[in-house]
Amino acid sequence: MFSLLARKPWYLLVLPLAVLLAVLGYRSGGLLLVQGDAGAAGAELADALGKRTPSLVVAPAAAQAPLEQGAGNAVAPGFPVDLRAAFESGQDLFRYSRQLQAAAEAGDAEAGWVVSRIYDYCGVYAMDPAGYALDSNTLARMGLSDVPGLTAAREQVSAGCAGFTAADALGRGKVLQQRRMAASSGNLAAEAALLSMGEPLKDDPAYRRELVERVLHSQDPEAFLAVSPAMGVAAAGDEAYTGLVAGDQFAQLAWQVAACQLGMACGPSSKLMISYCANGGICSRVPGQDFETFVFDAAVPQQGVKKMNQLVSSLRAPQGGKP
Repeated sequence: MFSLLARKPWYLLVLPLAVLLAVLGYRSGGLLLVQGDAGAAGAELADALGKRTPSLVVAPAAAQAPLEQGAGNAVAPGFPVDLRAAFESGQDLFRYSRQLQAAAEAGDAEAGWVVSRIYDYCGVYAMDPAGYALDSNTLARMGLSDVPGLTAAREQVSAGCAGFTAADALGRGKVLQQRRMAASSGNLAAEAALLSMGEPLKDDPAYRRELVERVLHSQDPEAFLAVSPAMGVAAAGDEAYTGLVAGDQFAQLAWQVAACQLGMACGPSSKLMISYCANGGICSRVPGQDFETFVFDAAVPQQGVKKMNQLVSSLRAPQGGKP
């Protein structure tokens, strides 16, 4: 198997799984939950990394890089025109989610989808904010040279998610509820996310294929990212996806890279990268590295780059979607 350690300038810190679990995984008997954007959508990236290293891969995040334009600002008063951009740039996500929830309950499908992304992003923090801060401090004191990047990413989550508590119950059930509401109101990304969570609106092959084809034709970057876990190994042997980019870890990664190329916020300080690092422990140690570059560095063997580019190109052709 191709070795990441042989590639320049990519280096990895292999933090023993037992150490990470001791710091992050268990608090009051509860196993660390990694879900949604940095969990389901990232499971196969982690798997691809894990196959090349003996334990969980942890390397510093993009905290050393400057924030993307607009990042670090509180969400402006009033109702933003671009709800997704406001999520990316905003820090007061607790207040923003309350603002959006009222619109979602009134039938605004896009508001409902963005609320679900906030719940995903803040879910681990909200389980125990004080414990999250304690874990971050523990990591900072461990003396490992690569930990500051992880700690900085966790600090960004803490800053953005301040206000949420365990009482908000930002677990799988609440995310599902929010996405069902958004999908029923017509949001395609939410509908795709339900498929990836194993909870499609309809569980029959014809619907599942039709949904993936709608995502493909939409060229909606967030719908691409949302459907990507369903297109990975979960799709292996499923005749509903015959002829589509589906069925292995590289298919999932191709959907994710295509999402970035279509305009998904995938930069070094994007919520996607921060969540991978802070909540999933999967971080780039290359300052300024975006998600697409990270994938090609960390999860795609050199001999597979051409094939990956072909898969991504096919996904970006609305009438295609075939490898």
